Parts: sequence; structure tokens; C-alpha cells
Amino acid sequence: MVTFATIEKRAAKRKGGQRDLEKLLSKPLTKKQLAAIPDDRVLAEMARRIFSAGFAWSVIEKKWPGFEEAFLGFDPGRLLFQPDDYWHELAADKRIVRNARKIKAVRDNAQFVADIAREHGSFGKFLAEWPADDTVGLLDVLAKRGSRLGGNTGPYLLRFLGRDGFIASKDVVICLRDAGLDIAEKPASKRDMKKIQDQMNAWAKESGRPLAQVSRICAMSIGENMDNETLARRVGAGDD
Repeated sequence: MVTFATIEKRAAKRKGGQRDLEKLLSKPLTKKQLAAIPDDRVLAEMARRIFSAGFAWSVIEKKWPGFEEAFLGFDPGRLLFQPDDYWHELAADKRIVRNARKIKAVRDNAQFVADIAREHGSFGKFLAEWPADDTVGLLDVLAKRGSRLGGNTGPYLLRFLGRDGFIASKDVVICLRDAGLDIAEKPASKRDMKKIQDQMNAWAKESGRPLAQVSRICAMSIGENMDNETLARRVGAGDD
């Protein structure tokens, strides 16, 4: 396998130097910071990622104050107390994007967040307690116990919440395959995901960087070479 130092050197060259590369990276939250995230903010981010999937993110962001109002601040307890009529009426609420399946996912995930909070004290504490080197296992929990949190939605949820981990984006996969990792062009199997996790862990150990930075540097080292201004905006979007 190619060393991460080689990959980082290539990324820095493409971005104008090491100093400019560093500006395009963000740091994940500490365990203490993760544990302090309120459950309503976790549910809100789940909803934001779900409604953004396959839709223009800018539209969701523009309408987001309406989402907060319509979904009662995303308080899991309040939402779970609402009758069926409340949820049916949301399908016609112009304050939000009226997608019945995604609205139902918010209801289901309110229960998911409440269940995890009951088991661990809060969803934030659950995220903080999960082993830092097991992104794949955490994504599996989100996909199986949550609603519409599989695919790329789960990894982006974790990134936006500030939880360290990698995103197996198109460019990241290209980087891994170019470095010598034997995985499919569109990895989905447990075998491939374990290989990705193991390699990301190895590169994180080699570089001393968090997985989120390893993932992002990997993506910037190959594939489409976006200008730094565009990439800087995407740092806030958690995008690789």
C-alpha cells in the first residue's frame, strides 16, 4: 500500500502547499463535546441529512427555520407525544419539503433517538462512547436501528454532528484503489467496508490525524481538483 505521507504530499501539491491544505481541514469534536450534544440537535441533524438526500441542500437550508417550527424544535419527547393527525398534516405543511416518507422517518428517528438516550444517557454520549476506530460498526447501527440513515446519509450525519469518521465518497474510493486496496468501485459489502476501515485506521495511525482529515486529504489527492475557495465552503458542509 502507498503510504499516507505520499498521499498527503500529493494533496498538498494540488492545493498550493501544506499551509493551504491545512486550511481545508476541520477537526472533529472531542468526546466531551460529543457527549454534550442535546438529543433534539441530533434528531434535527438526522432530519436535515434525510431531507437533503437527493435534493438541493441550499433549498433545505433556506427553509430550515420552518422545519424547526413544524417539527417542534425536534424534541423527541414532544414529537413522540403527537397524535397521527399531526404527522398527516405535516405532509401538507408549506414550511417544509412535503415528502411523506421522509416525514415518517423523522417520527421513526425520534423513537430511535429516545431509545438510544434511554440506553446510554443521551445520543451524544452514545456517539462519544463508540470506539473511534469503528466507523463501520457505528454506521451499521444507524442503518439498522434508524430510518433512512443508510447509504451516504449515515456518514454525512456523523460528519455534520462532528463525530470523527470517514466518508467512502467517490474520490476517497478512487484514492484507496489507486493506493492498492482491493475493493470494488462502489464498495458496499462488509468485506470491502472492513478493508476500508482497516486502511483508514492504519493511515490515521501513521499520520496522527483523525479519520475525518485522512478521508478528506485522500479525496483531495485525486479525482476532480476543485479550487480552494469552493473546497473551503464545502468544509462546512462536511463534504469529501
